[in-house]
Amino acid sequence: MAMVHETNALEARVQSGHEAPVMRMEEVNKSFSGVQVLHDMQIELYKGEVHALMGENGAGKSTLMKIMAGVHRPDSGTIRYKGQEVSWHNPMEARDRGISVIHQEISLSPNLSIGENILMGTKLPKNRFGLVQWARIYDRAAHILQSIGSTLNPKAYVSTLSIAEQQMVEIARALSFHSEVLIMDEPTASLTDKEIEKLFAIIADLKQRGVAIVYISHRMDEIFRISDRFTVLRDGRWVDSGPVEETNPDHLVKLMVGREIKDLFQRTPSSQTAGTKTPVLELQNVSDKRTVKGVSLKLYPGEIVGLAGLVGAGRTELVRTIFGMSGLHGGEILMDGYPVQIVSPSDAIKHGIAHVPESRKEQGLFPNLSVKENMLMAQLHAYRSGGKLQASRMNEEAEGYIRKLGVKTASKEQNVMGLSGGNQQKVVIARWLSIGPKVLLLDEPTRGVDIGAKTEIHKIISKLAEEGLAVLMISSELPEILGVSDRILVMHEGKITAELPRQEATQETIMYYATGGRP
Repeated sequence: MAMVHETNALEARVQSGHEAPVMRMEEVNKSFSGVQVLHDMQIELYKGEVHALMGENGAGKSTLMKIMAGVHRPDSGTIRYKGQEVSWHNPMEARDRGISVIHQEISLSPNLSIGENILMGTKLPKNRFGLVQWARIYDRAAHILQSIGSTLNPKAYVSTLSIAEQQMVEIARALSFHSEVLIMDEPTASLTDKEIEKLFAIIADLKQRGVAIVYISHRMDEIFRISDRFTVLRDGRWVDSGPVEETNPDHLVKLMVGREIKDLFQRTPSSQTAGTKTPVLELQNVSDKRTVKGVSLKLYPGEIVGLAGLVGAGRTELVRTIFGMSGLHGGEILMDGYPVQIVSPSDAIKHGIAHVPESRKEQGLFPNLSVKENMLMAQLHAYRSGGKLQASRMNEEAEGYIRKLGVKTASKEQNVMGLSGGNQQKVVIARWLSIGPKVLLLDEPTRGVDIGAKTEIHKIISKLAEEGLAVLMISSELPEILGVSDRILVMHEGKITAELPRQEATQETIMYYATGGRP
């Protein structure tokens, strides 16, 4: 059925006189260490279109993207680019032919200027004495920036830029190579709503110029807003392709995970009733020095409380204050009914508070260490005996967490950066479970993971609550907040503006209070 759907779409293009694809990949196969990760993969890209590449983590998106950009060479199959069969020997060759990648993890040099970053890898202008003509570099960089509506100073250092501004520099650098195919990997993951709107305007302009854009994202609203066509991968195989206007979110989810969206996780409401016992965590008029303003809340054992709000509402700042990462400027924190002093994360850990941060790669993982080492890092002292680490006990503990959380890894000794985003998040959660916490603070626990991994993490969180853990979870995805939480707290401008029982909460109600609405 899927093949017929794609064939019909191609026939429609031919009948309408649509031009040939700028890139076509057919029957592409790729293996690593004897494990086949791509099976007869196919995709077609057309000028002036946004092509959404979708699939769970581990579906093969990254490998396909790297083959497209010359990072990997396929074991077999054909790649036709602008009508000619090609075989890239390295990324520089693909880039020079007009194929650029904007990675999810920004790859700029922070200690160089914007202009240097934009023109890095190109032939720099020099005078007759062989000296670089910096004025021409900055003029050229300024021209490229202006073409995407940016007013950034090309002489400014990248280290002074926000994440969104760095994203603009990444796009400008891609355009400096006169890209005809532009691959965007989760480009909005770190952007605010306002910055996303600006990015979408740039994408619309690139389409007008005839650039073919491969757009990788897990956000359905973005896919349906800016994409023209889609391709879904599952387990390294092509599943379906077609016009976005001929599908819907439920259908795409089913294609990606192999089951209906209604079959995905929905938490059974907790039997815990607020007020029937002493709260494990209580805040009384808590403030920090900048954002959090007089917040009071109670968190009970066995419940999941969702913390909703718009960007800048103070949610992350509140969690950081509870965990001792931001100074407590006013108010009081109580654990099990007794006031506690928390001035550092080590104090929070001693009181049984664990914190999974918003950015797992920058704040949650030790990238050069193994899965086992990342899992047990918070409790290494507990495995010491006579000045030595107890290797067998550590191995046993790590294997236990791998089984309990369903971490998909070749072994406990695998480097953690070799895991998918969802499995990396499970490793971070495992580390904090190792301290035996009473309270788990989760800041955007499923950001940047696919729908299948998101479901698995939801199940883990629910199971932990059933075991008596109190969970405070920040999420910017309202369906996630509504599907997982027992109660929902809404923040606006540093204050709690509403507390909603799950059965009374809707997306509209949450947004009303998140934008400053009053009861």
